Amino acid sequence: MGTVYVFFADGFEEMEAFAAVDILKRAGVKVQMVTVTDDEIVRGAHGVPVLCDKNFANCDFFDAEMLVLPGGLPGATTLSEHADLGKLLVRFADAGKNIAAICAAPMALGKLGLLKGKKATCYPGFDKYLEGAEYTGNMVEKDGNIITGKGPGACMKFALALVEHLCGKEKVKELEEAMCLR
Repeated sequence: MGTVYVFFADGFEEMEAFAAVDILKRAGVKVQMVTVTDDEIVRGAHGVPVLCDKNFANCDFFDAEMLVLPGGLPGATTLSEHADLGKLLVRFADAGKNIAAICAAPMALGKLGLLKGKKATCYPGFDKYLEGAEYTGNMVEKDGNIITGKGPGACMKFALALVEHLCGKEKVKELEEAMCLR
């Protein structure tokens, strides 16, 4: 299995980003935290600083298995406006590769037209950016190669949906038991 790249910008939602990173790593998935800013240290929406593994400009994504965009503001807006990330997302979608976004971040996918004809969810009020999508309002939505999540309250379900997509239901069951979710 390749690497899951989780993208960070100042103002990211800590719960969504860290739940995805942590639970994927617990599942044995290789994860790289990548900032789209010039500085490899970014601050979350609630002031929590994080040192990312890499800067976007220093990645070639040759081994990418999945791209993950956490929400939070203004982090999700920054991700949606990053031209090179947008090109990477389009390339991934065109190749049928795995993409995931939660909270406000699905707007990046919607603005690129990647959700047309797909079921999707996001933070209430951001559905106006999901061009051509069937907005469900569910906590997590999976449609083909794209997984979307509603918001901070969905972060565990979202992260487990990523694991299920990549590693299967048995791995999710193991994690749920180990984390006392069952």
